Amino acid sequence: MTSSSPASAVAVQVRPGGVPLLPAEPGGSAAAWASEHRDAVRAIVADHGSVLVRGLGLADPADVAAVFAHVGTELIPDREAFASRETYSAGVYSSSAWPQNQPMCMHHELSYRLEFPGLLLFACLGAPTEGGATAVADAPTVLGALPAELVRRFEQEGWLLTRSYNDEIGATFAESFGTDDRAAIEDYCRANAIEFEWQADGGLRTRQRRSAVVHHPVTGRPCWFNQVAFLNEWTMDPEVREYLVDVYGPDGLPFNTRFGGGDPIGEDVVQLLNSVYEANTAREPWQAGDLMLVDNIRTAHSREPFEGPREVLVGMTDPVRVADLAPTIEVGAR
Repeated sequence: MTSSSPASAVAVQVRPGGVPLLPAEPGGSAAAWASEHRDAVRAIVADHGSVLVRGLGLADPADVAAVFAHVGTELIPDREAFASRETYSAGVYSSSAWPQNQPMCMHHELSYRLEFPGLLLFACLGAPTEGGATAVADAPTVLGALPAELVRRFEQEGWLLTRSYNDEIGATFAESFGTDDRAAIEDYCRANAIEFEWQADGGLRTRQRRSAVVHHPVTGRPCWFNQVAFLNEWTMDPEVREYLVDVYGPDGLPFNTRFGGGDPIGEDVVQLLNSVYEANTAREPWQAGDLMLVDNIRTAHSREPFEGPREVLVGMTDPVRVADLAPTIEVGAR
């Protein structure tokens, strides 16, 4: 199926189970194409939640940075990251460091922050030999497929993210907050409704309660918007979870999620969430040179396991504050 609209003036291929695909013939530089078609590409994202542009021939980080600058508004820094990234240039990062044989389950980028990117930008410089797709799922559809009683609980309580920073697993607190200055980190936490506690060994533990459901700023539709399943202990590989619990204790996991009131989230709930995501997943294998845009509020994304080298660069733009999305809980309230 091919569709077009006056707003886009370009044809996008929409197929069941696939990410909307826009063939591009730049003729010149990828940056010039992005500048010319910026409004059209963003209109497609507004219509469909995501789009994969194929044919730009992105070849190096400089190409990617130029395209990101044309397609986005301001590129925003990565703060409160759960895993380390390599920085290519201001606002242009590598994918999060994560074992390639394990999935990064569906989530909304930085959905535990008070301000987060409304639009995600991905660029593939090297495609894996197998797997590794950045898959997507429509958040309103996922919300509608979840049991009403479970949704009501999350609407009433929100969700709680707990983190234990150390120098061995995940991002260090210096990487996550962009500084190792304790006073600056404490100021950031206070300003962003994050409870914090310094540990005797120099580590840091934090807790932050957030809304699990927000409303899209344009359509007003409610969206399942969080990282409840991805950052939960039951999504971890069982052997990895067992090792981490043995080393750090059940309360010292690098990250975990709970119901907003503090109760643990059972394995059955996490499996349910991930199964609903999987039932509503769309994917398109990467090809070198591809560009992908994702509405971070309407659309969850994942990274599937892969084989072979994979180089996908990431940019975050169009900052949005959760307070402007009619969240179902007031941040910091209990």
